[in-house]
Amino acid sequence: MSSDVVIRAEGLGKKYMIGHQSDERYKLLREVMNRTAKNFAFAAREMLRGKALVAADEVEEFWALKNVNFEIRRGDVVGIIGRNGTGKSTLLKVLSRITEPSEGRVAIKGKVASLLEVGTGFHPELTGRENVYLNGAILGMTRAEIRRKFDEIVDFAGVEKFLDTPVKRYSSGMYVRLAFAVAAHLEPEVLIVDEVLAVGDAEFQTKCLGKMRQVADQGRTVILVSHNLSVIRRLCERVFVMQRGILAYSGTANDGIDFYERSMISTPNLATLKFEGELTDGVKFNQVQYRQHGQYVDIVDANALVILEIRGQALRPLRGVDIQIAIFKDGFMVMNFFDTDKPEDLVQGPFITTIELPSHTLSAGPYTVGLGALEAGGKWCWAEDVARLDVSWTTHEIAFGRNPGPVRVPCAATRTQ
Repeated sequence: MSSDVVIRAEGLGKKYMIGHQSDERYKLLREVMNRTAKNFAFAAREMLRGKALVAADEVEEFWALKNVNFEIRRGDVVGIIGRNGTGKSTLLKVLSRITEPSEGRVAIKGKVASLLEVGTGFHPELTGRENVYLNGAILGMTRAEIRRKFDEIVDFAGVEKFLDTPVKRYSSGMYVRLAFAVAAHLEPEVLIVDEVLAVGDAEFQTKCLGKMRQVADQGRTVILVSHNLSVIRRLCERVFVMQRGILAYSGTANDGIDFYERSMISTPNLATLKFEGELTDGVKFNQVQYRQHGQYVDIVDANALVILEIRGQALRPLRGVDIQIAIFKDGFMVMNFFDTDKPEDLVQGPFITTIELPSHTLSAGPYTVGLGALEAGGKWCWAEDVARLDVSWTTHEIAFGRNPGPVRVPCAATRTQ
């Protein structure tokens, strides 16, 4: 392992045994005795082989991680993203030495601090003060080191008023504040943080992001799992995308998030989407398309007017209907359009609604589209992620070295000299 590589994984895999209970109901005593004897024999055999025991009628192998290979260098800030159940947290547990891999190996240089679950390493009966010392010791800090950093930890966590209160009376947010403060002040070579920051409030999340950026600027490594793509884009230079236990993508943050969003949305059939609300018995949506220069396009040019065309069907006569489109970036709504200032009635049958998106409005990149309808009287229907919108720029985007953000506002300007 070269001098600047702090983590290397080679052929990493983690296997679990999953048990499935049979739906069969045993009515005869001999059937129950035969089943018990069979389970006992199976358990004895597995115990002799040194395997974990699984109480079930059928046992299945499940690979939470499979053949994962990567290198992380000193000072890297790496975000790990993916759907739930794709192996992100399992990977962090292997890197934190909480669980051993079933195959492959991982080599780590330096001290590792991890914050994977709310309250890990805390004793509920001890006070916040006592748990700072306990958790710090578990993470590898000496008593003198904890004492030296104690005031800084407490100030960062913002729980000084409750420092001598047993942590069993803390809220989950207070738990996270104190646990993250201890882990962040350990000064590890590698800081591993799971989704637990989602529990904290907005102010504390900002402090945590600043602290992780500070850790990275000091030449140490940060590994972060989060479903908040805007945080990943803002904080991380590299991204790993996990799919079904496999490392599907490793590269820059922007390209990694684009890869993840493409895998999440594949232009679904609107007729099969589940719309929510009371108006689902009145409106059915069939298609969303984009037109530029009189032609249908898959990728829109941000320098020209875009026509969003929605095809649907009124299942019954509707009065005062607004068709609405929302555009999302990283899970956040950045635009919301109404098809008319004055809601109109719809007769039963097909309809086409067009909405104009002015030129120079969106930055380059992938977006997702939400679609819905609102009828007079308050009945509505709505679904998110109904389509994908890819925007390209044919002219140079200037963002002062930063991500330009999703929305651009054209404006009239005058310059005098």
